[in-house]
Amino acid sequence: MVFRPAAIRRSGREWYGKGTRKGPVDFAFTAEQQAWRKEVRDWLRQELPADWQGSNVLEEGDDATEWQSMLDFRRRAARKGWIAVGWPKEYGGQGRNVIDQAIFGEETTYSGAPGMNSNIGVLFAGPVIQVYGTPEQKREHMPRITSGEAVWCQGFSEPGAGSDLASLQTRAVEDGDDYVVNGSKIWTSFAHRADWCILGTRTDPAAPKHKGITFFLLDMKTPGITIRPLLNMANAHSCYQVFFDNVRIPKRNVLGEVNRGWYVMATTLDFERSGIAGSAGARRGLERLIDYAKGVKFNGRTLGSDPRIAARLAEFQIEINVARMLSYRVAWMQSKGLIPNAEASESKLFASEMGQRMANFGTQLMGLHSQLDKGSLRAVYEGSAGRSYMLSVPGTIAGGSSEIQRNIIASRGLGLPRG
Repeated sequence: MVFRPAAIRRSGREWYGKGTRKGPVDFAFTAEQQAWRKEVRDWLRQELPADWQGSNVLEEGDDATEWQSMLDFRRRAARKGWIAVGWPKEYGGQGRNVIDQAIFGEETTYSGAPGMNSNIGVLFAGPVIQVYGTPEQKREHMPRITSGEAVWCQGFSEPGAGSDLASLQTRAVEDGDDYVVNGSKIWTSFAHRADWCILGTRTDPAAPKHKGITFFLLDMKTPGITIRPLLNMANAHSCYQVFFDNVRIPKRNVLGEVNRGWYVMATTLDFERSGIAGSAGARRGLERLIDYAKGVKFNGRTLGSDPRIAARLAEFQIEINVARMLSYRVAWMQSKGLIPNAEASESKLFASEMGQRMANFGTQLMGLHSQLDKGSLRAVYEGSAGRSYMLSVPGTIAGGSSEIQRNIIASRGLGLPRG
């Protein structure tokens, strides 16, 4: 995808330099990018059943069959080197650029390929190990991530440290060749399935809150770890609370420098995706709503023939296109070595709130049918409408709440003073 004129990033604001060629912006993908998209689509058609209705995000952490299906799919992708297409070849990737990686994420999300956009090892653990890991750490962990063998979770948030992550209080105390960890982490996705965890701890309680933090790679089979499920509105528990009771972590598992883990954690958060999954998933959801509106009649005519419903569906199509462009702007900036601070927040904010609006509309369009669960005789699309509505609520909280995103846009994007 080629964007012209080239945006130049300076001090959190976007501007166009002197002499920049004026003219329309070219949003077309290159021939190579279009060929790559076709290759991904063809492979997905081959690997997924023709009537596949599954989701790329696992919702119920205790479904062993669903989990195994996801692992099997990841391993098939791994055999093609497609677990982490944007990683360097030396780490098991394909060395593709950021736009190619976004295209891959868009297509796998739209298709509902299981587990491809919820892989903490690929999204966070692997990239940060590439930056800060010792040669031994890279040799131990990188091959197992790109082979699809190792499952990772992220131990950052705590009951008293969510958006203000630097306030974390889980302690790690040096003891011989180990650190002994005590405390708790919360909202840890699929902790009960994970082999390893990227873990932020406090090693110097006397230091300012952004100091005295150390980052660890934790083997989740270590004694002293207790994992408890957290039920969400949809009665699923993909998130967990993790308790640490004198958990011993070898010093060789420190990632980066002791007491400078905040910088490692910040780097990890910089690896957030462009947000392309939000628009791709919404596009698939909108197609279902359109299909439903065309096929269901009310008072002798289809729902889609009601101009109010047709207009709302058209509005969602426009919103999805906007969300997609915001995501590709982030990917384009990354491809140019620019740092998309406010832009990434704009993409995340718009997509997550759009998802809530669409889910709300879907439940209204389907009426009481939307309340039927998967397996019910008259459930529509396997009961996805009501479930999507309930799961859309944390979408504006997880990964940074909408309030946090608006603050970032105001301060880093618009240069507004902090109140």
